[in-house]
Amino acid sequence: NPLSCSFYILYVFCWLTDVVDGFIARKTGSASETGAKLDTAADFVFVVVCLIILLPVIELPIHLLIWTVIIALIKIINIISGFIVQKKFVAVHTILNKVTGAMLFVLPFSVSFVDLRYRGSVICAVATFAAIQEGHLIRTKRTQ
Repeated sequence: NPLSCSFYILYVFCWLTDVVDGFIARKTGSASETGAKLDTAADFVFVVVCLIILLPVIELPIHLLIWTVIIALIKIINIISGFIVQKKFVAVHTILNKVTGAMLFVLPFSVSFVDLRYRGSVICAVATFAAIQEGHLIRTKRTQ
């Protein structure tokens, strides 16, 4: 496996802190719109950093790379739509977004024994539906 033990330890630590901070905020009644925005920003940074680390290590087929760029463009359009339609930054935490996140989280643990062409296609399909749903909810102002 081309990924180091240090990568996996840091990767799991980042995931745990993301899960635990949201759980604690909800349980203590301290969840806020600002916290949700910061969580979304932290998730974005985490994904970008992981992509920077993982892309040179994994052999991503070109169709998955193109599909990933299309999903990113949809997400960017969603962010812009949120500003236009709701006059604010909108963070939508749907079930499909959480499923996509879970599938992406597991991905580095399976790179050495699961063919990325198949797993990546399933992840991209779920992520596409999640991004489209997110855009629909933003444009119809059903983001709460």
